[in-house]
Order: sequence, then C-alpha cells, then structure tokens
Amino acid sequence: MRARALWTVAPRAAELRQHDLPTPGDAGALVVTRASGLSRGTERLVFEGRVPESQWPAMRAPLQYGEFPFPVSYGYAAVGVVQVGPAELLGRRVFCLHPHHDAFVAPAAMCVPVPEAVPDRRAVLAANMETAVNVLWDARPLVGERALVVGAGVVGLLAAYLLARVPGVELTVCDVDPARRAIAEGLGARFAAPDAAPQGCDLAIHASASEAGLRLALSSLGFEGRVIEASWFGDKAPALPLGEAFHAGRLSLVSTQVGAVAPAMRGRRAHRQRLELALSLLDDPRLDALLGPEIAFTDLPARMGEALSPPPGAPQPLCPVVTYI
Repeated sequence: MRARALWTVAPRAAELRQHDLPTPGDAGALVVTRASGLSRGTERLVFEGRVPESQWPAMRAPLQYGEFPFPVSYGYAAVGVVQVGPAELLGRRVFCLHPHHDAFVAPAAMCVPVPEAVPDRRAVLAANMETAVNVLWDARPLVGERALVVGAGVVGLLAAYLLARVPGVELTVCDVDPARRAIAEGLGARFAAPDAAPQGCDLAIHASASEAGLRLALSSLGFEGRVIEASWFGDKAPALPLGEAFHAGRLSLVSTQVGAVAPAMRGRRAHRQRLELALSLLDDPRLDALLGPEIAFTDLPARMGEALSPPPGAPQPLCPVVTYI
C-alpha cells in the first residue's frame, strides 16, 4: 500500500510525496486517516524554518519523518481508522501523534481509541488538550483563585476551559482579537482586552507566544503570584521586566511543556494515560468553536501558508482541520 505525505521542503514551501508503507507487524497498526489538525504555533515555526538548531532533538515529533530544518514531515494530531492491527483496535477510530499522511503505520501502543461521543474533527484537538492538561498540572489551581489566561489560541482556550471547572475561580481570558470574546465566554470565562486585564491575580497562564503577552501576564500578578509559561518562542528571545516588582512581589515564572508529565502527576500518570484523559475531556460540543477552517488534504501544500499565517486583516483561525475523505 502506498500513502501520500505532506513534506515541508524549504521555508514556507510544502509538497505531497508518495511512499510505500511498511508491513505493520505484530506490534504495529495500519491507519487510514480521516482528519488531522494543524497546530498553528508549533507547525508555523517548523514551516518557516524557525526551529533553533539547539532545539532540534527536543522539537522532534514522536513519529516525524525527515530531519530539521528540511525536508521534514511534521505533525502530531491525526485521527483515523485501524485497517490492520491488533484485534482490540481493528476497525476502531484512533488518535495518533502522527504527521499529515493519508495513511500510516504506527506502533499500536501509540494508537489511542477515540471515545464514541467525540467526532473525528474534535478529536484532532487531543494533542492540544493534552498540553492544556499538563499546563493545569503545572499550575495547580486552587479553589477561589483569581486566574488570567493571556492568549486565546487553542492551548489558551483549552486551559481556560479546564480552569473554568475549578469551583470559585475568577477567570478572565485576555487577547488582542475581540472576535475571541464569544468563544471565551462560551467556555465559561470573562474576556478582556489587554488594556483591561485584571490586576492582583494569583495565577496567570501565558499562551500568546508574544513578549507583550508575557509582560502582561507578569504585570497582572498580585503578591506571590505565578505565571505558567505555556508558549514556546522558538528562535526569539523576549525581554522581560525582572526588575520592577518581580522580586518585591515574590513572583514566579514556571515553564510548562508537553514532553514530560508535570511533577504533580509524574509517577502517577504515564504519557498514554494523559492522552486518554485528554480525549475523554473532548466530549463537549462547545469545543467545536475552536475548529476550522476545513482544508482538503490534496489542497494542503498550497494552503499551509494562509492557514498558519493569515495575512493582516484576515480572520485568524484557531485549529485548521485537514480532511481526507
């Protein structure tokens, strides 16, 4: 069986390539893809060739083809049906941390069944929801805290969705795009423009991938408040106000990333269990507001640029969905 795969071959240049699929073997599964999701933050850095050489090993996707910077086949949000594999997976929909291919062979252990109540399109959010789960494990929110999420992208909104479930939390989502208000409010949070962000917060989650957003998160904190840094800046080096009130306020800046289970749950949950939890948390139609536009797989090379970096003034999508059938 042959498959087609999306490859980035130069900065902002992609193409579809064909290759022969290997035999799955006893520990593998052949998956025919039904949908995949574009992670606009991480995949934009890869597509534009902005992954620093020092971070090539850390940035490698679990089932990546090729090597940084180019050519590389990158991605980690595929949903499909198992055509060949273990009996317990045969014919089932699964999520896998795989690049954008119309079919692929992956270790069966990495193919996680999708709950019946979660449709294909929404299931592509599993990798982002897994990140949001780890963000909250690092944040350790408390009942009644004043919390702020800076950056209403997919990870920021999913983190807000989870934070809104904590009793008594006063939650605000802050973003420069007023179009994100309805989505944030639909997920249970207040919305504010940057110049109206609340002050005296106990917890701020930064997910805007901008220096201005991180500065705003720090400036919003009250005494001994903490910022959980969920953005990754790639080859940028943001300047931060670590003088001013940083020491007097005993503020904390904590990194969080999805490559390792947060200390609060390390030893209690494996990576696969975290992904299973993420998929179960997607059983909510409100999360469909984070999806779109849909892009046919055959059109993906021509539309990657506009999907990841729309021109100024154009609508800013959250999670573009690649369709295969």
